[in-house]
Amino acid sequence: MSLFENGKKENGNGNNYVVQVKDVVKSFPVGDGEVTILKGLSFDVTDGEFVSIVGPSGNGKSTLLNMITGIDRPTDGEVIVTGEEVHKMSENQLAIWRGQNVGIIFQFFQMLPALSLLQNVILPMDFARKYTPKERRERAMHLLEIVGLEDQAHKLPSMVSGGQQQRAAIARALSNDPPLLVADEPTGNLDSRTAGDVFDLFTELVTQGKTLLMVTHDKELARRVPRVVEITDGKITRDEYVGGAGWTGY
Repeated sequence: MSLFENGKKENGNGNNYVVQVKDVVKSFPVGDGEVTILKGLSFDVTDGEFVSIVGPSGNGKSTLLNMITGIDRPTDGEVIVTGEEVHKMSENQLAIWRGQNVGIIFQFFQMLPALSLLQNVILPMDFARKYTPKERRERAMHLLEIVGLEDQAHKLPSMVSGGQQQRAAIARALSNDPPLLVADEPTGNLDSRTAGDVFDLFTELVTQGKTLLMVTHDKELARRVPRVVEITDGKITRDEYVGGAGWTGY
């Protein structure tokens, strides 16, 4: 059983798009009116890209991730991820799709405190009914080994450091072999050295074929990502391929 088996998704033009955001608008009601957070965003992400989404706080970065992961829906526009029209799915369809196609890594780890690290990594496979019970345990242990936690597998989250919890969260995000990884401020609660270690792990995953979108306020990490998309006032104001170096930042 290979750890990473998902192949590429092709659209009708033969392009390997994992994410397509088309003229996405997101508005929220406020009092008698509304406020528009996303103002006609459009961009594509192809298979195997590592993209950093940056910009000032409150300008729509996390809202964009919520559109891509199906956690929220656009007011207008289209969101196509792994070849599926996410914005048209029902909640039940979204839950099944998300479990198979998207691994989400949060700033606050969100490990279930009563379960061991190993059990936390196994859980998404249980929900998706993917692999046999024996394969789930073997896969979870292998993923924990990849992130350097094989000797911590049976500990509760409260018994390990924040950096180790985030590594376990990355293993959990990989458990169902999703083609897309989405990380929302994944190093926000980590010291600079641990943040660097997590970033190095992300880079390694991309070299192995994963597609990764990362929202970050960490300018130093953002400068190391091959492609940077900057969002200001709900619009894309910069989209550059910088090769992991030379981006001067916002």
